Amino acid sequence: MTTGATAAGSAGDLAERVAARRSYSRVTPDAPTHEELLPLVAAAGRVADHSALHPWRLIELRGDARLRLGQAFVRDAKATGSDAEKLASKPLRSSLLIAIVSVRTKSEKVPGWEQDAVASGVAHILSLLLHDAGWGVMWRTGHHTRSKAVHRMHGLKKNERLLGWLYVGGIPGDSKEGHRRSLDPERFLTALD
Repeated sequence: MTTGATAAGSAGDLAERVAARRSYSRVTPDAPTHEELLPLVAAAGRVADHSALHPWRLIELRGDARLRLGQAFVRDAKATGSDAEKLASKPLRSSLLIAIVSVRTKSEKVPGWEQDAVASGVAHILSLLLHDAGWGVMWRTGHHTRSKAVHRMHGLKKNERLLGWLYVGGIPGDSKEGHRRSLDPERFLTALD
């Protein structure tokens, strides 16, 4: 008989840790190493995945890769001057960006939107795991995810879609608590008779 408790703790503990998650728009230069990411990616890969297609992949961007991404933003926007400088600096907000890529596979049973949902699920679980491990995370998206210049920079194939980036870094010591109010679950959870 299952009681709802796990070896690692109760479901209530997990719910509290998930509820404490917040986005960090500003992080320190610290970031998890590739080796530290591996077990988190393995755990995030346990997301519900119809037909076990694994329709996703992640790309680490560090160092000069972030500079190249900024230049791709500039090319996409055809920006110049101070607008180009501002746009080029956006990927430098964090020393680690993790690109979330949906890899669509032809399937009779699993439509493309569902494969995108799996990739989104991996990204969200990974962001929760990173937060729980003490890292600041923010998932950033926007129109650049559909840009040809940005796709080329990431080396994406025709069946791949960029869903955004997790910006990951250390949590600044002067960070304030999140300001998002708890939602009313009764508003979102209904039952059919």
